[in-house]
Amino acid sequence: MSKKTSLRLSNSCSDTRKSKIENRKLVGIIALVIAFAMCGAVAQAQQPKRVPRIGYLTATSRSINPARIEAFRQGLRELGYVEGKNIIIEWRHADGKADRLPRLAAELVRLNMDVIVSGGSTATRAAKEATSTIPIVMAQDNDPVGNGFVASLARPGGNITGLATLRTELSGKRLELLKEIVPKLSRVAVIGSSTNPGNPQSLKETEAAAAAFAVKLQYLARRTRSK
Repeated sequence: MSKKTSLRLSNSCSDTRKSKIENRKLVGIIALVIAFAMCGAVAQAQQPKRVPRIGYLTATSRSINPARIEAFRQGLRELGYVEGKNIIIEWRHADGKADRLPRLAAELVRLNMDVIVSGGSTATRAAKEATSTIPIVMAQDNDPVGNGFVASLARPGGNITGLATLRTELSGKRLELLKEIVPKLSRVAVIGSSTNPGNPQSLKETEAAAAAFAVKLQYLARRTRSK
């Protein structure tokens, strides 16, 4: 008897089911990267008394994951940066309307941010197109090399750094683990959006693994509807 199992490929930026512990670990690392970026920017400008300014850019609304935002603030506080005291954070949320991101990114550039934090591939691309000089710290990008944000993971180059979820490389491994859990697995449905950055390559990796394990793969495409 065949079993149907679904794997969901979704933008990790919008994954609200992550635990608070994972959020704190992730944002703590991001906060550390931001701290280094700000130190470099302030030192280069030779303005030690100037309050560092962080631009926070994301395609989602602020209410999507308040725990992640609080973890971001907490990570900065643990490094000695307190919003409204010795740093200024300019929050820019597109509220699910990706076409607003270029304008919001340009606005942060005009405000002369010391560093821009981008939540997700769409926001990172908008920030990248808006500036080539302000440091950009990307959060949870699924394929920064394939998306053209960095030259390589070891040597990013340019003005973009941050974290990579490596979802593309892990796609085949997920299917392998699933096969180990369900040895008689014969059919798998993959739900994802072809317009979501990184998903096409993730699908290729999943297809390769499916062929190796003699698993029939069915891809169910969905489109992310603008709000």
